[in-house]
Order: sequence, then C-alpha cells, then structure tokens
Amino acid sequence: MLNSILVPIAREGRPFIAIFAVATVVLALIADWLLFPGLVLTAWCVYFFRDPDRVTPVRSGLVISPADGEVVSVGPAPWPKELAMGDGEVQRVCIFMNVFDVHVNRMPADGRVVKLAYVPGAFVNASLDKASDQNERQLVAMETRDGQPLAFVQIAGLVARRIVCKISEGQTLLAGERMGMIRFGSRVDVYLPPEAAPLVAVGQRCVAGETVIADLEGTEKAREGAIR
Repeated sequence: MLNSILVPIAREGRPFIAIFAVATVVLALIADWLLFPGLVLTAWCVYFFRDPDRVTPVRSGLVISPADGEVVSVGPAPWPKELAMGDGEVQRVCIFMNVFDVHVNRMPADGRVVKLAYVPGAFVNASLDKASDQNERQLVAMETRDGQPLAFVQIAGLVARRIVCKISEGQTLLAGERMGMIRFGSRVDVYLPPEAAPLVAVGQRCVAGETVIADLEGTEKAREGAIR
C-alpha cells in the first residue's frame, strides 16, 4: 500500500511544492484556520507531480499511450502541418489529462526523434477538438524502429501554462521512457501511421507507458467501446 502512495515526485514539481509549503506556513501565521486549506493545496501539489514507475509492453510494433487520461477523440485527421510529414489523413487519438491525472508524458514507441516544433497559441479547454490547432503545443515527429512515421503533440490546456519537453532531434528512445510533462491539465494527441488502426475507444481511460493504443504489426480493425 505504501508503494502505491509514496511514489516518486517529478523533479519539475519540487519548486512548486516548496512554494505551496512556504505559503502554507505564511497562511498559518496569519490565521490558524488557514493552515488546513494550505495543507490540502500542498498535498494536492505533491499528488499532481507524482511520477510512478510503469510496466511498458516491449513487443515490437506496439504504440503505447504517452499520457494518463481519457480518450476524448478517435478519428481521421491530417498530419500536423508544422511537422511536414506529408499530405493525406491518418488516425488520431486524443487523450485528455485532468488535474488529477499523472502529467508525466512518455514515448509512445521505440524509435528516433526526427523533428520537434513548438507553436505558441491560446489556452482553450484541452478537451475541445479545436485545441489541436489553436492551443500552445509541442509537436514531435518520430520514426519507429522499423521505419514507420509516428507523431504526437503535447497540448497546453485551460489551466496549463507550461509544456516541458526533454527530448531532442536525433535522439533514440524506447517506448515508455519519460520525455516531459505538461503542468496543470492538458492533452496529448497521437498520430498513427496511415495503415494503423486505433485499439482504444472514446471514453476509455489510458495509462501512460502501459495502455496499447495501436499495433503496427497487427491486422485488427479499429475498436469500438461501450459503457457497461
């Protein structure tokens, strides 16, 4: 039980936790009753920046969810124009992270980072479809180990104001490796190779580094889901 509660904390969160803790002390000095809300907010900040280990499926061809959260959209979309990956539509899976989800993002597949592109923008609700084109975002184009194109996009949300991307062009990484995070509510879109079928459905919960969202070597058709 302790292992599930006392999980590692992302380095990016330590300054925020310290600020919340100091603010709690200041509030307590101002008035005793302010101690409790300060402690609650500090505990939430610690919870937000948790960074648990994940068990990533390692079979070749699998595309793994880069984010914790709910699948809010699955369907055709063009490659992001900023990445210059060609014309035509591919399948896109959009995963929305609320403020209670783990916000550390992970690589969706084994492969090499081909191109990075940062786009400043708005901060509309990340669960809306227009967030893919209007919000501040960090785009990543990669080539899988067997040469297939793949892209994913970190998108800032209504509350999020900082996208952290720790990878660089030319770097080779493994599926499930940590690559960055988005602070305080956000979304990650995954663009699959043209022939790949999404294996998740709208409304499904994904776990970063664990949930399989596509199989590039499989022949299964796109899945549908039902609430039961």
